[in-house]
Amino acid sequence: MTNPVFVAIDLPDLAAARTLAAAVAPHVGGLKLGLEFFCAQGPAGVAAMAALGLPLFLDLKLHDIPNTVAGALHSLAGLAPAIVTVHAAGGHAMLAAARAAAPAATKVVAVTVLTSLDDGDLSAIGVAGGTATQVARLAALVRAAGLDGVVASPHETAAVRAAWSEALIVVPGVRPAGSAVGDQKRVMTPREARAAGASVLVIGRPITAAADPVAAAAAIARDLS
Repeated sequence: MTNPVFVAIDLPDLAAARTLAAAVAPHVGGLKLGLEFFCAQGPAGVAAMAALGLPLFLDLKLHDIPNTVAGALHSLAGLAPAIVTVHAAGGHAMLAAARAAAPAATKVVAVTVLTSLDDGDLSAIGVAGGTATQVARLAALVRAAGLDGVVASPHETAAVRAAWSEALIVVPGVRPAGSAVGDQKRVMTPREARAAGASVLVIGRPITAAADPVAAAAAIARDLS
């Protein structure tokens, strides 16, 4: 991938989302649309964003029984997303059903541990061993189920890459040096995350909330090149 940055356009307003996406398009490799946008605009909004011509990462983090997740992916097939997310915690049957239901050209990746969580958060919900252990455990499950890769923080990326060389590793929690961390707990700079083995870098607020989003996107692209 020439430019690994997918900018997170998590805005509920379609006109604002399209304006922002069009402005930064020359400096990014794709668009990430999450729940905030999808709940406000639905499939029609996704189609309108697709008209901008950039690959779309539909970040819906599907997590339900296998039949329901498969049905959701069948319903999304007409949008032809480049990447779509499910939750690894849904288990082997759900993961396999997701891959079987998605179009062949759509990469299905599974979220391991959200970048807003740390070891203490996992312990509080009954997950032992910490984030690194849980990510490794879930990545192995995702691979066995036949998916294309995982979503993991930059802190686990090198270990996932070492264990699964061909994985598509989507990495959120990416923050350029000097950027506010916000609600993310496990972060790295774009260059560090790419060096660790990231395939796709998801970057939102450091671009979209910048005083000059175009300049921010261009600076990240220059740094990565």
